[in-house]
Amino acid sequence: MFELILANFARHVQLDASETAQLKIVLQQKTVKKHDFLLSQGKICRHIYFVNKGCLRTYYTDREGLQYNISFCPENWWAVDIASFSRQQPAFYAIAALEDTDVLYISFTELEKLYTNIPKLERFFRILTQNGFNLYQHRITSGLSKTAEERYRMFQKQYPGLEQRITQKQVAAYLGITTVFLSRLRKRN
Repeated sequence: MFELILANFARHVQLDASETAQLKIVLQQKTVKKHDFLLSQGKICRHIYFVNKGCLRTYYTDREGLQYNISFCPENWWAVDIASFSRQQPAFYAIAALEDTDVLYISFTELEKLYTNIPKLERFFRILTQNGFNLYQHRITSGLSKTAEERYRMFQKQYPGLEQRITQKQVAAYLGITTVFLSRLRKRN
């Protein structure tokens, strides 16, 4: 159950046996059914989630009910509304399962304690936040400067194989295009 998340931590920090044991104690596990929510817009994000199996999406719903996928979180990815989590304020985004999904998660309170007890984890989550911020900056820039076809190719590169697991509607909501236009792009490629 912990192999994937421990390998994820090992990408940026080396935890000793005692630190690993402390981490395992606070990690909680949950299975989220397809379409169920881990976070709703307006609720406080009290946990940071690691996807062990399955896929989540982080998205925004506007006043007209249109949904905009901000990111997908397949296996080995983290999901959080970082502003809500770090400030413990109402979330701008929602997080929901696109497939039955197994997650490991840490509460805000427990993570704050871990930062004190295992300072390496503060470094890990700083790097994770920096990498996430970098992804969002590139996503914003590509949304402003790239064609739909270029954004589609970037999606395929960033999320290899995900297109076969989720609906065209979800991919289109990520790319900011209609499903009809996405079908045309797919036929061209």
